[in-house]
Amino acid sequence: MGLNKNKIFGYTALILMLLGTGLILLGVFMYKEYTIGFTVMGLGFNATAWAFNALRGRI
Repeated sequence: MGLNKNKIFGYTALILMLLGTGLILLGVFMYKEYTIGFTVMGLGFNATAWAFNALRGRI
């Protein structure tokens, strides 16, 4: 399986998006008292994934 830069950025963006969404859902459903912290951290992961996805093909 040959991985070039674009595939690595794509897989990384997918993993970061899943982690960010998981953190947001953990904050909403399990840890109600820490919802704001989990949501902010999840949005940070999602923003990083969006940036990696935008950089795909340009680097």
